[in-house]
Amino acid sequence: MKKILMVVLAVLLAVPAGWAKPRAQRPDVAGDFDYYLLSLSWSPVYCDKHPEDRQQCGSKRYGFVLHGLWPQHSNGGHPDSCATASHLTEDARAFARTVFPSEKLIAHEWQKHGTCSGMTPQQYFKAADDARNAIRMPPQFEPGSRTQETTARDVSKAIREANPRITNSGLAVVCSGPELAEVRICLSKDLQPVPCGGGVRDACRRGTIRVPGVR
Repeated sequence: MKKILMVVLAVLLAVPAGWAKPRAQRPDVAGDFDYYLLSLSWSPVYCDKHPEDRQQCGSKRYGFVLHGLWPQHSNGGHPDSCATASHLTEDARAFARTVFPSEKLIAHEWQKHGTCSGMTPQQYFKAADDARNAIRMPPQFEPGSRTQETTARDVSKAIREANPRITNSGLAVVCSGPELAEVRICLSKDLQPVPCGGGVRDACRRGTIRVPGVR
């Protein structure tokens, strides 16, 4: 028995103290991020899956819409739902209604992403609007009734040609199955195009993808 106890003690002494109890994960802190990811959603694909969202998918004919302006970390990942003293006021909501396609999206984007920006809601929504307005969309991605066939590479190329400061490493094209869902563009804290950080990459199948027209 004494020999067994000595062996157990030796093993315990050999294990580094840090292994006995993992360190607590660092909490997400408002304003502690490296760059933004501007997400522009192709509304017809969203509306095919969410016809109940009448604000975005009713009588209005949207093409690309602002999904969000998301704080990101350069090495990958992003802060999420940060503690903040700022609250979503009615004045901020009123401005956001001119920026986002639906009320539901306003509340979600502020709670999950805007709280981590270090800004007030009004400042955050203004930054999101400025970021969206700074991006020129090629004519082929204006709302239309005809479904197009293209490739993720050609979508990226067309947007970069319309916005020469965006490089190949500064945006990602995201699909939902065989259809275009989003374009994500990486921007600095002062909303200038920058290379994307870890984990931001194209997420579309190879070959042809569809860009459904607005119904």
